[in-house]
Amino acid sequence: MCIRDRVATGGSRMQEGMLALTQLQRVARASALTREAGLPQIAVLRDPTTGGGWATLGAGADVVLALPGAQVGFAGSRVRPADADPAAYTAEAQVAAGAADAVVRSEELRDTLGRWLRLLTRPSTAPAPPPPALGAADLPDTGWEAVRRARSPRRPRAAAYLDAYFTSRVTIGGDRCGGTDPDGVLCGFGEHQGRTVAFAAQTGAATRPAGYRTAARLVRLAGRLGIPVLTLVDTPGAANDAEAERQGAGAAIADLFGAVAAARTPVTTLVVGEGGSGGALALAAPGNTWVTPDSYFSVIAPDLAAAILKRPPEQVEETAAQLRIRPQDLVELGVVRGIVGTGGDGWVKSGG
Repeated sequence: MCIRDRVATGGSRMQEGMLALTQLQRVARASALTREAGLPQIAVLRDPTTGGGWATLGAGADVVLALPGAQVGFAGSRVRPADADPAAYTAEAQVAAGAADAVVRSEELRDTLGRWLRLLTRPSTAPAPPPPALGAADLPDTGWEAVRRARSPRRPRAAAYLDAYFTSRVTIGGDRCGGTDPDGVLCGFGEHQGRTVAFAAQTGAATRPAGYRTAARLVRLAGRLGIPVLTLVDTPGAANDAEAERQGAGAAIADLFGAVAAARTPVTTLVVGEGGSGGALALAAPGNTWVTPDSYFSVIAPDLAAAILKRPPEQVEETAAQLRIRPQDLVELGVVRGIVGTGGDGWVKSGG
């Protein structure tokens, strides 16, 4: 069973006063019981969705879809500041701010809801198998070669892996805290060999705080619904600019570490490119992380390590070797389960 809400309301009715307003607590309680029962909740926002309707049934749903141009926001049009930008109170603005997942045209709504309903109501206890490698089949000879392969623009990225792994998929967007990271992390649910698998995939860019929070949201939702999770690691590291610090980078990474550590369903990880420090490790499943032949995982990138050690540029390659970051090194160290192959059943167990 899945709970679907079609929301269109300006908020509480003034005519009934506090008797009307306090009904929001009952709505919130019903939503909480729905979550405790392991049922997914999907909200479809129509025009208008403001006030308490938005702040309970709308914004509180697991998946929030909205019709184009719908007025969506806590403040209705007649109670906003006179100089408020009306564009900020739209479905499109809420998607951009990470408060809603997608804008869906009315003629596509039926099919879209059908996909969501199918995917969110198929629990499974078995871990997701790691995808087969899509890039190089042979292993790198040196640590620096592993880095060059992982950084190559010709290497397959997250989108290619998701396309090959899933027959269909839908995406969630936003951290529900005002942020999105569509260029850094792709999250959602897809169909793999007849069952649903949740995914959180880094795209090769530095991951921003909103990306980590969205991934944590995905892991927790999948756990509540009994759906296994696949994570793809590919980042030079967490974004480290001043804005990332202001957005709570450390807290966001810590939250994802906690979500993965406490996951109620099995998590499988495949490192498909760069595995840069804790910004990559936050997505990695303890005891069930695999690597591709054109990936590496390191406590820090070799060029940055050389800089910290005040070594000249010509010693970067030597530093890469000392860090033991090649796929085969990671297996020998016991920090990953094995290296995935490109044929057969798609993976080869090479470690313990």
